[in-house]
Amino acid sequence: MKTKEIIKTASELAKPFRISKGKDFRLKDVDPDDTLEFTKEADKPRAKEVLAMGVTALAELQDKLYAQDKWAVLLIFQAMDAAGKDGAIKHVMSGVNPQGCEVYSFKSPSSEDLDHDYLWRCMKCLPNRGHIGIWEERFEDIRNFEQYLARNGVVVRKFFLHVSKKEQKRRFLERIDDPLKNWKFSSNDAAERDFWDDYMQAYEEMIQETATKDAPWYVVPANNKWFTRVVVAGAVIETLADLDLAYPKVDEGKLKELATAKKKLLIK
Repeated sequence: MKTKEIIKTASELAKPFRISKGKDFRLKDVDPDDTLEFTKEADKPRAKEVLAMGVTALAELQDKLYAQDKWAVLLIFQAMDAAGKDGAIKHVMSGVNPQGCEVYSFKSPSSEDLDHDYLWRCMKCLPNRGHIGIWEERFEDIRNFEQYLARNGVVVRKFFLHVSKKEQKRRFLERIDDPLKNWKFSSNDAAERDFWDDYMQAYEEMIQETATKDAPWYVVPANNKWFTRVVVAGAVIETLADLDLAYPKVDEGKLKELATAKKKLLIK
């Protein structure tokens, strides 16, 4: 499949889950078990193949982003525990050049963070032009701040990985039963489930208040990790493709310099 076809497919996968006007958004309208036209078991290998092609296309687009050095891309991930944020980032960004990508995870504020305004720790982690920055656990999304970033060449895309309470329970039990996954589980994880409805309301309000054309949310069904990764990849590919990326063109002076260098190399 050619890159243009991959970009078209990516856009078709991401579009149903993009929220750019939050006013009428309701979290209950998104089924965490949704897989679009993919049937769970029969199409799972096909979804993995689509993801692999997407990773290849993403690597090509990111290389142009890095070379062009005009735009920065900021991807923000939010979700309940065990929704698959780390796995989505790991698989989708697996083909990206590490030189042009940084990941930051925002946990409880440090004493230094508390001595500054609450956006301070976010501002210092913004990606450079030509880079992709990934933020996890960011709660304070402010429209004015995101509009400021958009006006300054930072493209913002936000992802909420929507997992069901039932599926989260299954994943927690899997972590407890599997010795290799014990390290992933904390007793606090189970305690937080008592506040599930409060969290869902907070996430819904967050998306309603901060979904804009310049910084849309993608509310991605997360009960099936393989599908979540395909949708996230699709959204990132679509975002980069919309930037009309290209390798920089060199001027006549540079071409002469290259010709001289080539001639010298051939002589030796």
